[in-house]
Amino acid sequence: MSIDHYTYRVTWSQEDGEHVGLCAEFPSLSWLAPTPDKALAGIRRVVDEVVADMRSAGEPIPEALAEKKYSGRFMVRIPSLVHRTLATEAAEQGVSINRLVSAKLAL
Repeated sequence: MSIDHYTYRVTWSQEDGEHVGLCAEFPSLSWLAPTPDKALAGIRRVVDEVVADMRSAGEPIPEALAEKKYSGRFMVRIPSLVHRTLATEAAEQGVSINRLVSAKLAL
């Protein structure tokens, strides 16, 4: 697995006064730097080192989100009143509750 397939993000940390590089597949890792480019390079280096350590120790390496297969289905429990409200709104719009909720989630 290439570390290039992981999900990286750089954001500003007001608290630290620097940019912070993050990797979604390794939520406990971060890298602070004065520029976004350096923050990205730093987090990529850290991830590369951690993956190498995990590989040498025979530990399972997280799968990249981009490589996972998603079924497009998930279940969520909601209060019955919310379910009723969604079902009513879907009926009024002439769509399935599935289509209505999917549209709401996409916003």
